[in-house]
Amino acid sequence: MKCHSVAILFFFSFSLLFLCCLSQNSTQTQSPSIACKSTPYPKLCRSILSAFKSSPSSPYNYGKFSVKQCTKQAQKLSKTIRHYLTHEKQRSRFSHAEAGALTDCGELMELNVDYLRSISGELKEAESMTDEFVDRVTSLLSGIVTNQQTCFDELVDSKSGIAAVLYEPLSNVTRLYSVSLGLVTHALDRNLRRNKKRSKRSKNWFLKNTNRFREPLETLIKDIRKAPCHDCHKGERNLGEVESNGILVNQSVIVSPHGTDNFTTIGDAIAFSPNNSKPEDGYFVIYAREAVYEEYVVVPKHKKNLLLIGDGINRTVITGNHSVIDGWTTFNSSTFAVSGERFVAVDVTFKNTAGPAKHQAVALRNNADLSSFYRCSFEGYQDTLYVHSLRQFYRECDIYGTVDFIFGNAAAVFQNCNIYARKPMPNQKNAVTAQGRTDPNQNTGIAIQNCSIVAAPDFAKDLNSTATTLNYLGRPWKEFSRTVYMQSYIGDLISPVGWLEWNGTVGLDTLYYGEFRNYGPGANTTMRVKWPGYSLMNASQALNFTVYNFTMGDTWLPDTDIPFCGGLVVSGGN
Repeated sequence: MKCHSVAILFFFSFSLLFLCCLSQNSTQTQSPSIACKSTPYPKLCRSILSAFKSSPSSPYNYGKFSVKQCTKQAQKLSKTIRHYLTHEKQRSRFSHAEAGALTDCGELMELNVDYLRSISGELKEAESMTDEFVDRVTSLLSGIVTNQQTCFDELVDSKSGIAAVLYEPLSNVTRLYSVSLGLVTHALDRNLRRNKKRSKRSKNWFLKNTNRFREPLETLIKDIRKAPCHDCHKGERNLGEVESNGILVNQSVIVSPHGTDNFTTIGDAIAFSPNNSKPEDGYFVIYAREAVYEEYVVVPKHKKNLLLIGDGINRTVITGNHSVIDGWTTFNSSTFAVSGERFVAVDVTFKNTAGPAKHQAVALRNNADLSSFYRCSFEGYQDTLYVHSLRQFYRECDIYGTVDFIFGNAAAVFQNCNIYARKPMPNQKNAVTAQGRTDPNQNTGIAIQNCSIVAAPDFAKDLNSTATTLNYLGRPWKEFSRTVYMQSYIGDLISPVGWLEWNGTVGLDTLYYGEFRNYGPGANTTMRVKWPGYSLMNASQALNFTVYNFTMGDTWLPDTDIPFCGGLVVSGGN
């Protein structure tokens, strides 16, 4: 198979330049009542913009104003959550589940403050904005809405009394975030009507530096696997002014549990890595030798540009068994959690061995922007892979699970992956995906392209003998759930109707579920659901969900040197 070059002629509506041109056209005014029609809460929007005193009254200025209001409220909410967490008298009243949910909320609220500060700061450079920046703004605002929803869901799930206390402030701020997202995307739409051509994307090659080197990913992997530990230090290799494809490397360390290398745990290697590194600094490489690492790993928000390399699937294994049944929140049940942007993992297995009876038990949670996983496996049962938020890419990975085992609200693209349904508990139904989009303006969804959806080997035997378990492509976790399957093999395990309701008719007319040129015994669409939100996509619709259009992957994936298809695939080789 190969990529179809026609993809560059199409674009997804959230990935185009808007603020640069809007600032140039800022004299074109618009009334708040018209601008607010683009938001889910027009009345609230008009109330917010009634305090807008600047001139001119343009969509661009409305957007900037709303971001400022969001920042103020996010800081207040973060302070409130922190108060509950840091005052011993307050904390002592909480159950374990409540404390866990509040801890997650604290982390998510801090992320929201960071994201909004980043947006506000970069908006000051509006005259020099690119389409990459616009996609980043939309992605961060979408992530902010998702973080808020996650906090609220976890408080409710914990049956916390504090959920009632925080319900109103959480709901108010959630609506405010949605208003800001709507205003910004409305400004984008206005810009699109004036600018038919896409701005030229920069190659974004990293700056040259004599302490860094760029080389192909496969060469790097081979070199680091055979390198003794004394070669693992900074600035030793310099390839000069390299302009060819490859990955820019700053420093590398080696992990093994035997005490013969730099670190014995992956967590210690991450802690040693630099804070807040920039793309031009290069990747900090962590090579984890073949072993089973029984540890719970967190890549926090300030640990950016990390590249984790293992010795292969089922050779370098990171494993844990936290679950909701055992008192963990879904968000923090993960064996491995990533928040630091531009994280890359290659040749690693991530496991949660809690088992199907423990219900939600996450192997990997990913809320890192511009993150990539290549030749990795994710093994669990319910809620295996939590694609929580922001832009993500998975290539040639294996994902195993039962109920909702790929779930979340990222803009996530899966290419050339093997997706394996496992045997669930009795009377359970398997759903491959549970996408959690809550706002129609979020640029999020799950796109599964050129993948294989089949039963895991042990489950396949069971299906052949009994065929009692029902399996589905997905179900709508949230009202605006969005998932597409394109050019993928769908095995006979999938029910002819294809998709499953979550809660009666909720979301069936607001979701977006699409299929495009899939094949295999489970790909027959003649008996598919007849929901208003389900469609058989044509080529132009499918192109909206490709790497090029859905995540603007062509602007950041080349820096990882991971192979990817930017558009649709056609027969005729790789």
